[in-house]
Amino acid sequence: MLWRLTALLVLAALPLRAEEVVLGLSSDKVAITATFEGSAILIFGAVKREAPIPETPLDVVISVSGPSQPVQVRRKDRQFGIWVNTDMVDLDAAPSFYAVATTGPLDKVLSNTEDLRHRVSIPRAIRSVGAASMAPNVVVENFTDALIRIKRDQGAYQMREGAVAFDEQTLFRTAISLPANLTEGAYQTRIFLTREGRVVSQYQTVIDVRKVGLERWLFALSREQPMLYGLMSLAIAIAAGWGASAAFQMMRRG
Repeated sequence: MLWRLTALLVLAALPLRAEEVVLGLSSDKVAITATFEGSAILIFGAVKREAPIPETPLDVVISVSGPSQPVQVRRKDRQFGIWVNTDMVDLDAAPSFYAVATTGPLDKVLSNTEDLRHRVSIPRAIRSVGAASMAPNVVVENFTDALIRIKRDQGAYQMREGAVAFDEQTLFRTAISLPANLTEGAYQTRIFLTREGRVVSQYQTVIDVRKVGLERWLFALSREQPMLYGLMSLAIAIAAGWGASAAFQMMRRG
């Protein structure tokens, strides 16, 4: 009897999740082909509730992160009329692709404490705690900012505040644009429900990005049989050069 009473007390002490995410994706796979020029993923979902909608409104934050890897960032300076590499920083890990979409300004819908805990914003997604530098007195944050700026120009890093439509505090949707130069791997997709900057619920899923067809075959060949891949590339280059020369000679004779 005592253990039953203890179990009931434990269950009563557990907080009931009043709101949680029910997610949907337009596609959970992206195929990279020889003619791949980018794509867009529609992320949509709903808020499941066990109680009436509270007066304090919810916000939604969505992040999509590609595979992370160590990154070396170099600084170039002009010396004696030419551009040369000077300082260098090795960052622990940076996502190959990273996008954040929100229902409003990020600093309004997500507190700094929650951002630090879940690493949602672009700077927090880059791990530079153990960053190593080849030069003294180098500020790592400057190199991190430079990496973010370059990735943004390439479309690989996206900060889309206000891009999540949230209807009746129940249905939400947004679209994330994927550039053509995607890296293969699992793209972690996270959805956060926040209220007054605090995360009240979260959901995580994966979008699988893979090369298919000829692209996949060539990629596998270059990794598994690099010598054969090199010989084949050389043969194609020779054939293309011979074909161009023959066509030019025929044009001159004609």
